[in-house]
Amino acid sequence: MKPMIRLPFVAGLYALAALAAPSPADAQANRNALTILGDIDADRYDPHRTAARAAGEVLYLLTDTLVSLDYDQKTILPGLATSWTVSPDGKLYTFKLRDDVTFCDGRKMTADDVVFSIKRWIDPATRSPVRWRAGDVKELRAPDPLTVEYELNQPNSELLYQLALFFAGVIDKHDVEKLGADVGVKGLNGTGPYCWVSWEPRNAFVMKRHAAYKWGPSIYKNRGPAQIEQITRKVVVEDSTRLAALLSGQGDVTQSVPYFALEQVRKARNLQLVQAQSAFNLWFIGFKVDKPLMQDVRVRRAINMSVDQKTLTETQFFGVAKPAKTYVDPSALDYNASVESLIPAYDPEGAKKLLDEAGWKVGTDGFRYKDGVKLAPLTYAIAGLWTKYMEAVQGDLRKVGIDLQIQLFDATVAWGKLATQEFDAFGMSFPYFSAGDAMNLYFRSGNTPTPNRMNWKDAETDRLLDEGRGALTADIRSAAYGAVQKRVLEESVWLPLAHDVLYVAASNRLEGVKSHGIYNVGLYKGLDLAFKK
Repeated sequence: MKPMIRLPFVAGLYALAALAAPSPADAQANRNALTILGDIDADRYDPHRTAARAAGEVLYLLTDTLVSLDYDQKTILPGLATSWTVSPDGKLYTFKLRDDVTFCDGRKMTADDVVFSIKRWIDPATRSPVRWRAGDVKELRAPDPLTVEYELNQPNSELLYQLALFFAGVIDKHDVEKLGADVGVKGLNGTGPYCWVSWEPRNAFVMKRHAAYKWGPSIYKNRGPAQIEQITRKVVVEDSTRLAALLSGQGDVTQSVPYFALEQVRKARNLQLVQAQSAFNLWFIGFKVDKPLMQDVRVRRAINMSVDQKTLTETQFFGVAKPAKTYVDPSALDYNASVESLIPAYDPEGAKKLLDEAGWKVGTDGFRYKDGVKLAPLTYAIAGLWTKYMEAVQGDLRKVGIDLQIQLFDATVAWGKLATQEFDAFGMSFPYFSAGDAMNLYFRSGNTPTPNRMNWKDAETDRLLDEGRGALTADIRSAAYGAVQKRVLEESVWLPLAHDVLYVAASNRLEGVKSHGIYNVGLYKGLDLAFKK
């Protein structure tokens, strides 16, 4: 089956009406207004109730966290907290806060607001999809207006990294009480460099500069206030339309650059293309290891040996992404380089032998059968980019006798489908900041049925994850998470496809453009962005 590649020009022209150029009067009134072009919208913009990367693109601008993260995705820096100490047993974190932080409505932020926000995040009633990131919290206290005590039942070696993510964003208690279920839908009062103006779902999110802001992370030359007065994040789903808008100047910046267009953007005289120093996002296919078709490690390993990641990244990712053999990018924190010797090479003939050994014999139709059952794993994924990626994998697997069945769903229903037990494998991509972050997210037994959609329930994996999370030294943490990588790779729980690369494309009218990468978000706080005079 041939991969489908959309050409940018025709579809782009067709839909540019949705991004109609402003009138001269509007252009004059908004000459210091920035338009971000996004590929998808979020379900809501409540930091404690969403895990969408699209939400992060906005929430890093609307809210702040206790700590921030450097461009290397490894170095923790001050945020709302100027300093912190950790008890010898790793269970008590004491944060000292800035005394000059205000919410968008002008109210001064105190330790009570931080405590309220973290408690809301971990409250089961909030139904946060990622409350586990906050650790096993025993108690949160505010002994005075500028001190937060964050006490755990068990140490969490990566707590500070987790507290840099937008899920730990500090929001206003009074605003939550006023809006109720509409927090992040009709409004949000945060301390970030920008303030909520309006949100029209599936269309546009508008925010304005927080004039009092002066507490941005030290990675920025400008600590605040922001230099751009107004930002509109416009949702443009179609790659071709988004590209056309960027090239024509109807959008100023995007991190959603279609792979086929990178070279075109790089050569465009009116644009600049900036790559993130470190940003981690893996495209992979996971296997439900307890399903009859997927429970034999030899089958899973044969699938790994049958797919040519190098060709896939060249043809489907246009040579931009890196072929993935490992589950964690080699430059990520706590990556285990020793696993590289365990990686199965691309070897279709070897894959055929493994399948033969596992009892899957080739029938007259060219596909494999065992006890009258066809080796035709049903695979779920989100429609869009996964369409062509799945077709490429399907083509490789057919060469060894595996008839991969593909079922694609619109993003509005896909997450519900992916929480079921109705499939054998699934396609996914996900952002992470370290090996431990990735391993804890997907391989804990307690995270079934989602995000551990593989139903990987392994006592040794859980023990090692606990050891890594509770480690009091970096060496112990790294060794434990390295052992987890080795174990799941040996068992071929996933088929890794590509390590993504994050770019930000922007108009040459902008200066201060630098791609960050936290949770695969490019602009982060955007404090150095400014239109050239």
